[in-house]
Order: sequence, then structure tokens, then C-alpha cells
Amino acid sequence: MKWINNNPQPNDGHRALIALERRNALVAIVTQNVDELHQQAGHNPEKVFEVHGTLHRTCCWGCKDRRPMTEALARVQAGDPDPKCELCGGILKSDTILFGQSLDQDVMQQAMQASSECDVFLAVGTSLSVFPACNTLPRAKSCGAKIVIVNGQPTEMDMYADAIINAPISEVLPQICGVVKS
Repeated sequence: MKWINNNPQPNDGHRALIALERRNALVAIVTQNVDELHQQAGHNPEKVFEVHGTLHRTCCWGCKDRRPMTEALARVQAGDPDPKCELCGGILKSDTILFGQSLDQDVMQQAMQASSECDVFLAVGTSLSVFPACNTLPRAKSCGAKIVIVNGQPTEMDMYADAIINAPISEVLPQICGVVKS
């Protein structure tokens, strides 16, 4: 069995957000991505809310035990074609949200709280059409935040925006983050 490992790396957009974090101008990152590229770029993991989970952990369907994905992959490479949970023998899956599954309510609560407390809500690289994660933007707006949407194309929530930039993210995000003052 071969595993696909295209080894994605953080881009200039991910790294640009680091500048905001270093200036204490970044409250949180709410992401639907499951690749942990924000953490790989150097963000404080406690500020990254992965509402759709991560591919870098497994989760047991039975007892909900979470472990690094590398442990399960090592067991597969050692000849175990279907590793089971080491605690209860249950089925392991990536710690991501599948269609029909509910989001982790703790993570969503933290994302909504961060949205309620921000001064500026920067929505980057998203259609803003996947519920309930997209509800963070109207929450931020209702709590007084300025809304900036940076995306390659229009979104379903452009009507909430104070500024819209439809351009390649890895090109414009470093420019935006360079002018933001803490």
C-alpha cells in the first residue's frame, strides 16, 4: 500500500499572518482547512481553531481517543492493514469532520467567541458558504468588527464586508498584513 504524500507547505499568505500574531494584532485563526499549515507556518496552536478537524490526528469512533496520525501510519507500514484503537479496539478515522457529522462544539464555541471579540475580521480564501463555520463572520459584524474579505472570487457574504479584495491571496495578504498596525 502506498500513501500519497504531496507534502503541502505554508505559503506567503500563511507566513504573512505570522506578522500579525507577532504584533499581537491576531486574536485567532478560524479555519476549515484540515492540513495544519497555520501551525507549520509557526502560529500558536492555541490560537488556531480547526472547525473541520485535522488530518494529523486519528480519532476513535468509539471512545473518541485522539492520537497522532503518524502512530496509525506506522502500524500500517508495519503490516497492520486496519489499525484499531489501542484503548477500546474501535475503528480509527482521521480527526476530521465527515459529511453528516457534527462539528466539535468546543471548537465552534471558541471560534464564535473570538469572532465576538475581534476589531477586524479578516476572511481569507473561503467561499463563506459552509455552515455553521461561516456564521463567525456575521457574528463579528454584529459585535462591531470591520469585515475584510480576501478571496479569489466573490463570496456569499460580500454584503457584510467593509472591504473586499478579489486577488491571489499569497500575493495580497503579505501586503495587507504589512500595513496593519497593532
